[in-house]
Amino acid sequence: MAHLLGAESLHLEYPTRVIFDKITIGLNEGDRIGVVGRNGDGKSTLLSLLAGRIEPDSGRVTRRNGVTLGMLDQGDELDDSIVVRDAIVGDKDEHEWAGDARVRDVIDGLLRDLPWEATLGELSGGQRRRVGLAKLLVGDWDVIFLDEPTNHLDIEGIAWLAGHLKKRWSPNAGGLIVVTHDRWFLDEVSTDTWEVHDQIIEPFEGGYAAYILQRVERDTMAATMESKRQNLARKELAWLRRGAPARSTKPKFRMDAAYDLIANEPPPRDTVALSQLATARLGKDVVDLLDVGVTYGGTTDADGHVTGGKQVLRDIEWRVAPGERTGILGVNGAGKSTLLSLIAGTLQPTVGRAKRGKTIRVAILSQQLGELADILDDRVMDVIARQKSSYVTGGKELTPGQLLERMGFMTAQLTTQVKDLSGGQRRRLQLLLILLGEPNVLILDEPTNDLDTDILAAIEDLLDSWPGTLLVVSHDRYLLERVTDNQYGILDGTMRHLPGGVEQYLKLRAAQGPAGATVSESHRSDGKATVTSINSKGHTRLLGAELRNAQKELGSVSRRLEKVTTQISAVHDRFAAHDQSDYPGLASLQAELKKLEDSMADLELRWLELSEVLEA
Repeated sequence: MAHLLGAESLHLEYPTRVIFDKITIGLNEGDRIGVVGRNGDGKSTLLSLLAGRIEPDSGRVTRRNGVTLGMLDQGDELDDSIVVRDAIVGDKDEHEWAGDARVRDVIDGLLRDLPWEATLGELSGGQRRRVGLAKLLVGDWDVIFLDEPTNHLDIEGIAWLAGHLKKRWSPNAGGLIVVTHDRWFLDEVSTDTWEVHDQIIEPFEGGYAAYILQRVERDTMAATMESKRQNLARKELAWLRRGAPARSTKPKFRMDAAYDLIANEPPPRDTVALSQLATARLGKDVVDLLDVGVTYGGTTDADGHVTGGKQVLRDIEWRVAPGERTGILGVNGAGKSTLLSLIAGTLQPTVGRAKRGKTIRVAILSQQLGELADILDDRVMDVIARQKSSYVTGGKELTPGQLLERMGFMTAQLTTQVKDLSGGQRRRLQLLLILLGEPNVLILDEPTNDLDTDILAAIEDLLDSWPGTLLVVSHDRYLLERVTDNQYGILDGTMRHLPGGVEQYLKLRAAQGPAGATVSESHRSDGKATVTSINSKGHTRLLGAELRNAQKELGSVSRRLEKVTTQISAVHDRFAAHDQSDYPGLASLQAELKKLEDSMADLELRWLELSEVLEA
């Protein structure tokens, strides 16, 4: 494979510690590298070194002549004053960018719901993140570095990005290095894994699952490695071996070797025992949502009928059981937070009834870190000293200090004030305080933010033995499949059980049409009528079967455009190789080229028409 870039004997040292010491690595054509490691060990610093943004204290970074490199940072460097269109395609004419299959794919995958002429200053942080990612992906790069690209993407967006990267960076096309805590994404995209730890970079073949296997093998052979980390990796490998929904049909590592390593490893959870413990703590009743609906802004008459407003949830019938472990899926705005508020009792339904058990104690791990607001000036050790409770896991009782160590806190961090902790450390402290409060219903709202893969594994290990009802909302599909036993999707305001897990949800979403639209009829360029709708933003959308047909046609048009582009390129090559004195032959090639270019113009026009009526 052709060499793209590399590092030779890199050494980087900050005043307080050494980050890297004499590391040598390389990136070749077709490599897709996933980077893992603890927070603070230097993953983002590695990308900056390879990109030339940071100079090493010694050693050098090499790059093949002519190699172009693009990078997505964790930060936002976009100009507030420019519009979405200019950020993505600059001053290119519409026919120019619309004729580029790569640009069309990125717009469809990341920006379909964004207003094309909105300024970036009007967008939310998540929307700006998607614009920044799209801006990078439409570029013509040989190598790209992605630092936490799945932040602010929902499950559908993450699945699209994985597919796009695998298609674009094929075995012989450029190189990719990605830093992310999303383990499903790592497993789906990466051909190799680099673990950053203890001032070195250790390479592993394969994606995340293969990395876990090799790490267990490494830890088994190295007697000096700590036993806790080894046991967590074994437990995670055992779960992978038994087959998560997204992996059972496509194993990614040597299963015989894995089976030998975890032959005596028990299942991650004793479901029956946990259910019995949960029933003892909760009783038989947790929360029953009976024919529940929620409408914001409407008016309710004397008979309980609601008129006007925006209906978020309808016809919800859900009896939450003791010890139930459920993951909730849905796009932003679908009603996930509303559903959790009904369970927590902070919101009452507009229609229907929410029946709550007398003994339930609900705790929510929210994204706002509200539990830490009053202790920001306290030291971690003082916060822990005030906790008199203990935590029982796997039949063992842990003190608050032991639980803190289990959550990855080092001794030096005990004297740190809470306000000086990193985002990931605050997240872990938040969860620890919630667990010590002994709730029997635990709601996790995007719990993976700012956490590295090792800490996520430790948290999952704690949750495996937690004897209560667990409800999880997360875009991290690995975590959802790992800690929950059932998944439900919120689709069109209703709850639907998903026996097929995340894959079933993605298929249902792909086939789902828009809601709340007014019907109209329009005519396309070929004279055929199409049934459309106008959504709340005033954009024309197709309905029902017409929508699905248009989506299929758009995919077909995109594929035909790619094919015609390849054919045109081939004709140009034949022109260059043809005998320039053979005028009849050149005329024949010219006629062939004209036919292909006319076909491309028609396809581009149809692509634009379909894109306009399909955009949100």
